[in-house]
Amino acid sequence: MTTISRIRTEDRRFPLEHGDGSDSVHTDPVYSYAVTYLDTDTGTTGVGLAFTLGAGNDEICRLIDMLAEPLVGREIEELMAGFGMVFRQLADHAQLRWLGPHKGAVHLALASITNACFDLWAKAREVPLWQLLLDLSPVQLVDTLDLSYLEDVLPRSEALALLAAARPSRAERMDVIRAGYPGYDTSIGWFNYSDAQVKANIAAAVDAGFSAMKLKVGSKESERDIRRAFMVREAAGDDASVMLDCNQQWTLPQAIRISLALADMRPYWIEEPTHPDDVLAHQTLARAIAPIRIAAGEHVPNRILFKNYMQAQALHFVQADCVRLGGISEFITVSLLARRYGLPVVPHVGDMGQIHQHLVIFNHVALGHEKLFLEYIPHLRHHFLTPAQVTGGVYHAPQEAGTSSDFG
Repeated sequence: MTTISRIRTEDRRFPLEHGDGSDSVHTDPVYSYAVTYLDTDTGTTGVGLAFTLGAGNDEICRLIDMLAEPLVGREIEELMAGFGMVFRQLADHAQLRWLGPHKGAVHLALASITNACFDLWAKAREVPLWQLLLDLSPVQLVDTLDLSYLEDVLPRSEALALLAAARPSRAERMDVIRAGYPGYDTSIGWFNYSDAQVKANIAAAVDAGFSAMKLKVGSKESERDIRRAFMVREAAGDDASVMLDCNQQWTLPQAIRISLALADMRPYWIEEPTHPDDVLAHQTLARAIAPIRIAAGEHVPNRILFKNYMQAQALHFVQADCVRLGGISEFITVSLLARRYGLPVVPHVGDMGQIHQHLVIFNHVALGHEKLFLEYIPHLRHHFLTPAQVTGGVYHAPQEAGTSSDFG
């Protein structure tokens, strides 16, 4: 029996080296986590993360304290057996819901709480998160999810059917535990890096085994973006997968014009090309620039908006992030939605890949999602107790109990 006895929070901020983490909008980031600690009567502590860029992190911690209060005194197995209902009750707090609903700081607080619950659950069972999730039956797994507002496309019966359909062929995909999960290097092309630094980073990434990498675009002068994109293509080679990330900077007309100008360098995707709430703009863009594909999700705050994107055929790659959505539970819900619509899930990694290395294994084995690749950002590695092991451009399956969220 592992019972939650106390809730604690911590505001953790990690300043970066000059240029690291920069994009066209967020020019001076401080990678930060609003951390939830679930202390227990057994001495085990669940650790949960929500990602921010610094300012406001303390406010999210205050929201965690208020939202998580009902968890004190709950035994973790009993709590997680019906976590889908718990998630909905926390999300629909009679007063704090007004601050969302289901988005913004209050939803980030829910993410941290949810992730702490799953971490504690895995630690109590003494298994890594990926193993915990694979050990659950379809019914047990779906009981951890809130499928409300999805009844029109993903009723409970459909979620169970998707899990059941993938179950007989699981053994064919278990090799991912031995072989690992491919990564792609985001850190080659931060917005404020010079051309020379980008070229040097590409060479280092290729030497490290990466065949996929990302460049930040969204300059006020589009010529800079176009020139640098073709520069990366030349430096990386014709066989490399090169993603371009605008971080929401373009208007729709700009996005159409610049995307078409980039077509000849063959971007693997164009990420966050315009405002993340504008589903119809993404739909229009997807039609206008085909066969160039769109990735989105870093700032898509909840399962309902993801549903709208998928229904509108407004994206091709689902970049769900469990430290930006309502945590691991909502990430799995979005992954089920993506399976329902035949779309790949390629997470954005505000957690630096620590939790998502577990979740992509689960997605591949339990849902049959394609083993594509997982974003790799190395800047906070030395702050984690068990940093993700990435060699030869591949994430290796973690073996420690929990979600790999403990700080060193």
